[in-house]
Parts: sequence; C-alpha cells; structure tokens
Amino acid sequence: MALLDKPELRFSVGNLPFGIHYSWIVIGILATVQIFASSISMAAGIMVPPLNDPSGDFDWSLGTIGLVIASYYLFGAIYAPMTGWLGDRYGSRWMLLAAAIMYLISMFLLSQVTQVWHFFIFFGILLSLTQSLAMVPLMAAVSGWFRRRLGLGIGILWGAGGIGTGIMAPLMGGFIEAFGWQGTFMLIGGVGGGIMLCLVPFMRNKPADLGIQPYGARETDVAAIQRDKEEERLRQKVFNQHTRRTKPFWNLPLIHGLGCAGHGTILIYLIPMAFERGVFSSLASAGILVSIISMVSVISRFVTPILAEQYGTRRMMATSLSIQALTVMILFWAQDAWVFYVFAAAFGLGFGGEWTGYLVINRQYFGDGPMGTIYGWQTTGALMGHAVATGLAGLVIYATGSFEVVLGLSVGFSAFGVLVIALLDDTSHVLIPDWENDVVQSSGLNPVAGAIGAVGDDD
Repeated sequence: MALLDKPELRFSVGNLPFGIHYSWIVIGILATVQIFASSISMAAGIMVPPLNDPSGDFDWSLGTIGLVIASYYLFGAIYAPMTGWLGDRYGSRWMLLAAAIMYLISMFLLSQVTQVWHFFIFFGILLSLTQSLAMVPLMAAVSGWFRRRLGLGIGILWGAGGIGTGIMAPLMGGFIEAFGWQGTFMLIGGVGGGIMLCLVPFMRNKPADLGIQPYGARETDVAAIQRDKEEERLRQKVFNQHTRRTKPFWNLPLIHGLGCAGHGTILIYLIPMAFERGVFSSLASAGILVSIISMVSVISRFVTPILAEQYGTRRMMATSLSIQALTVMILFWAQDAWVFYVFAAAFGLGFGGEWTGYLVINRQYFGDGPMGTIYGWQTTGALMGHAVATGLAGLVIYATGSFEVVLGLSVGFSAFGVLVIALLDDTSHVLIPDWENDVVQSSGLNPVAGAIGAVGDDD
C-alpha cells in the first residue's frame, strides 16, 4: 500500500534541521492526530444541548443521550486492549492509517444521524473504535522513542492535545449553530481525516526502523536493534505475562477508571447544567467552559509528566485527583457565569494532571517493553469509568431532575482514586527487570536489556 511504503525523505533523519531528533517529528504527528481524534470525546458535552433541544431536530432526553454517550466509552473500553495488542504486533504506522480511514467514515456517518439508533451505531460503536485506534497504540508507541526525557515528550504531546480541544469545543458549538449538525461533522471529519492521512507516510514504528537510537540514548546504553516478527511477538508475549504478575497492572486501570469517572461526568454534564441554571444561552458561549478547562489543563498536561519523572508519578496523580475532587464543590453553589469560569480554570489543573502520567509510570514500573497491551488495559479502565459515570449520571438526572447528586458522585470517584493510589508500589525501581531472560530461554535469542531503570534516572 502506497501510504505505508517508506518514502524517500529529502533529508537524512540523522541531520534534520537544527539537530532535531526524529522523535520530535513523531511527537508532532501524534499531537496533530490527538487534536482531531480526542476532541470529539473531550467536547462531547457540546453535543448534548442540540440533541436535547425540544425545538430542534432531535429532542432526546438527557437519560437517552447519557446512555448512548456511555456506550461510546463502553465500546472504547472493549476495543482498547485489542487495539493496544494490534499496535504492539503490527506497529503504530498501520494503526495511524486505520484511524485516519475510520475517522473519515465514522464522522461522515455521524453527520447523517436522525435517530437514536443511528447515534448509537455511528458514535457509540464506530467513533469509539476510531478513537481507540488513534489513542491507545499511538500513545503507547511514544515510550519507545525516548530513552530519557520521556516526560518532556509526553508533556508536549498532551499539552498540544489540550490546546486542540480548547479550540475545537467552541468551534464545534459555533459550527453546529451556523452550519447545522450535518455540515459540522462533515467539515470536521473531512479536514481531520485528510490531515491524518497525509501524516501516515512520515510515521515510523520505532527508531530502529530509521537506523537511529531513541532520544536521550548514550554510548553506554544498550543499542536499539531491529528484530524480526517472530522475536517481537515472543517478547510481547513474555512481557505481558510478567506485567500481569504485578499489582500495578491491576491497580492502575482501577485508578484511571475512578479518575475518569470523576472528570467525565463534569465534561459531559457541565454545559447542560449551565443551560439548566440559565447561565448561558448559546452553544458557542457555553463551549468557552470546555475551552477554559482544556487550555488551563495544558499547564498540568505538560508539567505533570515532567514532574512525575523527577518526583514520582504517584505523588502527581494523587495531587491531581485531589484538586479534581475539591474544585467540583464550587459547582454546588454556581449560579453565575463568572463562577463557572473560575471553576473551569481550577478544575482544568486537576483534570490535566489526572491522566497524563500513565505512560511515565509504565516506564518506571515495567522498564522498556512493548507497552501497547498494558496501556490498552489502562485505557479500558479509564473508558469504563467514563461509561459507568456517564450512564449513571444520565439516569440520576432523569430520575431526580437534579445535578447535585451527579456532582457528589464526581467528588466520590476522585476521592476513592486517591485512596487506591496509596496502595501502589514505589516507583523508584523497575518491578520486572529480568523479564527478557525468559525470552532468551524460550528462543535462544541474544538478550537486550529489558529495563533501563526508572524514567527519572539520568545517570
């Protein structure tokens, strides 16, 4: 396939302008993908008012909308381990191509929605697969491009995604009001899918594909090598067997689920709550709330992975979840626009740090291995948290007609996550330093160091 053929680049990857390492090209590609792939779910609250509008084209109840959005997260939770495994097996380049094609298809179909069952299939089933392909294997692949300074790379990546969501949220609201539902999703789908397809020829699975070492590699480090498919599959199998024997393998998805349940209910129901209290009257103005959350979260998205390298990811995760829980208390008394704006700014700090440290803590716990499957299970936990919280919140609002119980649920989920974080192992040493010895014993292959030490180790 032409898109996947390695292009004859007009420059040497070893001599990019200004001495740029190709890992930063990969970060730029993935950041662009996240702007489009993650913006739909992060700004899903923008879709609720037009779907709920009695005088609009849909007039669906909040309970119905909540359940369908919950199905998006539920199917995403099912897909995540699968797409993570596929990424480990076939590489991030194939996953980017699949994500681009699915983005074009699912966004076009979403633009044609007229019935609830359409929304369920096109948004709940197809678009969730699109995001899973774009998020899980591509994010997990970042780890292999950095020997050191992984936190900086992840911070830049997630920070760019936050800026994209901050721009897309009010833009989507304005587009829906100006061009209607169909025009909005056809436009965003065409532009986003086209850009993602254009990036495929420049994507690489790992540094060894270009004959270079990961960013931050030193002469004393074990050199990255190009392995055949059978060896890669054996390493993937053995690595996953070892990770499943550790407590963090099971605890991290639970923490991710609780954290996402805590902020997921807010992201979906904040705008409907503001409309219900008469604070805003247009989607474009209400979308500013999501923009503030996203833009402020850029700070914590960028800083959290870097600080996690230096001071430990557990501490940063607990701090972020605590901020996320405490700031929701503001909404119990919010009746004016300025209060909602203050909340959005404060909440954004906790929200941005809650979920951006997982790639770092994976390196700290599990060293250097194929991370797609393990990150897929963590994403499953996150999306299950979103699904349960979104569906439950929709039913609570439908049954009680009040948002206060939903706010209480958000606080409770985040607070419980802080307690589970306290049960995690210390991140100062790799938990499975000798996993590649089993690969050698199984195949007689030459060993390559499987654990390079904790990410923060710059010695």
